[in-house]
Amino acid sequence: MSEFKGYQVAVVGATGAVGQKILETLEKKQFPIGKLILLSSKRSAGTNIKFNDQIYTVKEAKPESFEGVDIALFSAGGSVSKALAHEAVNRGAVVVDNTSAFRMAEGVPLIVPEVNESDIQKHSGIIANPNCSTIQMVAALKPIKDSFGLKRVLVSTYQAVSGAGNQAVEELSEQSQAFLNGEELEPAVLPVSGEKNHYPIAFNALPQIDVFQENGYTFEEMKMINETKKILHDDKLSVAATCVRLPFFTSHAESVYVEVEKDQITVDEIQEVLANAPGIVLEDDPTNQVYPTPLEAAGKSDVFVGRVRKDLDQPKGFHLWVVSDNLLKGAAWNSVQIAESLIKNNWL
Repeated sequence: MSEFKGYQVAVVGATGAVGQKILETLEKKQFPIGKLILLSSKRSAGTNIKFNDQIYTVKEAKPESFEGVDIALFSAGGSVSKALAHEAVNRGAVVVDNTSAFRMAEGVPLIVPEVNESDIQKHSGIIANPNCSTIQMVAALKPIKDSFGLKRVLVSTYQAVSGAGNQAVEELSEQSQAFLNGEELEPAVLPVSGEKNHYPIAFNALPQIDVFQENGYTFEEMKMINETKKILHDDKLSVAATCVRLPFFTSHAESVYVEVEKDQITVDEIQEVLANAPGIVLEDDPTNQVYPTPLEAAGKSDVFVGRVRKDLDQPKGFHLWVVSDNLLKGAAWNSVQIAESLIKNNWL
């Protein structure tokens, strides 16, 4: 028998914000890579990227790019995933897709490993990585649901501009400097690059993430609503969301209200199950002003929870403050975790 030298891994969208974080995470976690293939759009092909002290040239993603690939990590946008994910599967790869292309598709597992890892084994070649704001919320909801039941979830998000890509990050930086210099702000990217109207993000708050749907909710809000129910296997769960873009670079924060099913549950009990949950760090000491912030969460893989308190009017209601790095746990790290689970459990 020949000696195993690692898996053949393709990263699609290698030059983007999430793709870069995926590569950093693969390197940091020492993922068992035998051969690495970096892919992108035709426009970004030819870029050189350093990984594990080697220089790799990014190539244009084509169907034949996936010959011999074991795991393909996609983060190049929904249209690319729709065009190439099945091509990768047909050539023997398992796809972990970080776009919205397949999240709600029948038969495609939607995975947060701390929440529903066993669903991975149901895959037929494609596994979906949830929306970044959904991931951190369901990680916090899962231990509460398991211990006390869950009837209702209301969430308002405070989301970093990096969730909209590198152009949005550049726009915030440029607008902030212009504002401080007393210059006119010239928005061109946010809230949605493809929409006709754009608004400044510097020193502002934009209550639109993604396009509006006929029901008045944005696509981002509907993603949180529908994905939460799918991941938690609970179509009857009541979920509503308001998603807001704020002028900071990294990490999403969320104000989450939940109603549990059991009676007479205390704040201490909620805190205890959160503190013992995988991937959750409880930072909750109001007397010493201890609570999570986006700046402190940046660069860390965990989901941070604080400000746990009982609702003053609803005896089964509780409020949480949930913060996590949207590019790591919200995207890259969750994707790599899925890939690790595929290997660990022989689910490739």
